[in-house]
Amino acid sequence: MKNIRNFCVIAHIDHGKSTLSDRLLEFTNTISQRDMQAQALDDMDLERERGITIKSHAIQMVYLHTDQQKYVFNMIDTPGHVDFSYEVSRSIAACEGALLLVDATQGIQAQTISNLYLAIEHDLEIIPILNKIDMESAMIDEVSDQIMDLVGCRKEDIILASGKTGIGVPDIMRAVVERIPAPKGDPDGALQCLIFDSVFNPFRGIIAYYRVMNGTIAKNDKIRFFYTGRDYQADEVGILQMGLLPRDKIMAGDVGYIITGIKDVKEIKVGDTITKLTHLCKEGIQGFENVKPMVFAGVYPIDNDDFEDLRDSLEKLQLNDASLTFEPESSVALGFGFRCGFLGMLHLEIVQERLSREFNQDIITTIPNVSYFAKSTKKDSEKFMVKTPNDLPEPSSLEFVEEPYIRAQIITKPDYIGSIMGLCMDKRGILTKQTYLTPQRVELTFEMPLAEIVFDFYDKLKSISRGYASFDYARLDYRASDLVKLDIKLNGENVDALSALVHRTKAEYIGRKMCMKLKDLLPRQQFVIAIQAAIGAKIIARETISALRKDVTAKCYGGDISRKRKLLEKQKEGKKKMRQIGNVEVPQKAFLEVLKLND
Repeated sequence: MKNIRNFCVIAHIDHGKSTLSDRLLEFTNTISQRDMQAQALDDMDLERERGITIKSHAIQMVYLHTDQQKYVFNMIDTPGHVDFSYEVSRSIAACEGALLLVDATQGIQAQTISNLYLAIEHDLEIIPILNKIDMESAMIDEVSDQIMDLVGCRKEDIILASGKTGIGVPDIMRAVVERIPAPKGDPDGALQCLIFDSVFNPFRGIIAYYRVMNGTIAKNDKIRFFYTGRDYQADEVGILQMGLLPRDKIMAGDVGYIITGIKDVKEIKVGDTITKLTHLCKEGIQGFENVKPMVFAGVYPIDNDDFEDLRDSLEKLQLNDASLTFEPESSVALGFGFRCGFLGMLHLEIVQERLSREFNQDIITTIPNVSYFAKSTKKDSEKFMVKTPNDLPEPSSLEFVEEPYIRAQIITKPDYIGSIMGLCMDKRGILTKQTYLTPQRVELTFEMPLAEIVFDFYDKLKSISRGYASFDYARLDYRASDLVKLDIKLNGENVDALSALVHRTKAEYIGRKMCMKLKDLLPRQQFVIAIQAAIGAKIIARETISALRKDVTAKCYGGDISRKRKLLEKQKEGKKKMRQIGNVEVPQKAFLEVLKLND
């Protein structure tokens, strides 16, 4: 155990984690030059296309130190985007140290700070690394000062490196051996393994990745999952390199995988503890906090017959992405589907894309919203959670609604303070703190409603700050707000999938925008379609799509006017009857386009 080191790589998005990980793999000959490609650990097409890490990736490397001893490094490359911070919290629970990567051209960003605090809470040894020092725009001294202020280290503790050219890689390897402590644990004690990830293999079932805290796990051992209480046999155990390498046993302090032939996704949970039937542990490991979804959206199959296929796909995806939550729901407009919880809008986008690519699912996603608390005026009524706008009572019987607030941290250049403050105030934000980290970097802290950042806040922030502002948020509490349910009606019928909870001051503006948008998107019918936005029984906006009309008087040339009038009256009666029995189909494009209200 004294020659094992477990560490993860944490940083803000696009600071070069995956590129530096590639250099470490090359340096230790874990991957051959022939098999080497950029972002070697990112195995999803989506990750390569977007240049981001979505999943944490664990890999084992063998390093020969200057004292001629071999060390085993278990490294976890983690995502940098705020929407995937749950992946980071799981990786941190399985490690004793962390490489904190900071881009020398961009300096410390918001997600760097939140990931650092997460690592410090778990008592991890932090090794600060300044990356991209070979670039012309690198601000080595300035960013080094920022790191020293943040971490509280000396200047000589910071390692200068370049993921592109491999500068500083030998220094990083030495620092891992010398600074990160060896794992603690009793190889002869009761088996305790923390499951930090899992994947579904169609041929071999579920493969669980774990860190052994105490004890030893061997092939053919009879094991138990502590929290689910299920018993299995370990068909195969091994270590994680570029592929799965079987071993006879995995001992305390090490990271490995287990295959038990489980096919049912409900029988294994990320965060569970594996123990041995012959020597049961007394308690499970407290690994990482439970996931708290920030954004909810309805996911429906385009064809209702695919409902069970969609459930199966979501369960398999949940194995690979434990931060996804879902439960069945039904909608009048869309039929049967699922209410899914996501960590943010990028997470929602990635899940949509993965369902389409990996499971061939054609889906419709409703307007994303957050969860609220409401209380009815009825006697003895309790406060209850509102996950969809349709759960909200009528305005006449509603006492109050509470919405979730977040603490938003924005780090930017002083030039953009005015426009960023304007954006946040427009989103009902309250400025609580303004701190100059350096003369050229300022940190703004706002308290604002989560619902206001769900749609397009991040995109707008990036455009008004020309990409310089970085953003991170943490959940605060629920606060009473003047919220109303905005309904969209087509010919007097509510379209429940387009309902939204909005602040009363913005209800009319959003209602008008939605009606105008739908007028452009809905195809014309043989009858007049009334599009209305309503709060309760009060209509606050309306647009009308005129009917497609046939020229019924074309055959009347000359003659008495009463003939033409008779034909027009007959057509008018037909249109009236058609309007009463006609249905308006809302195309999928409309659901997606209504989200982009501010375009």
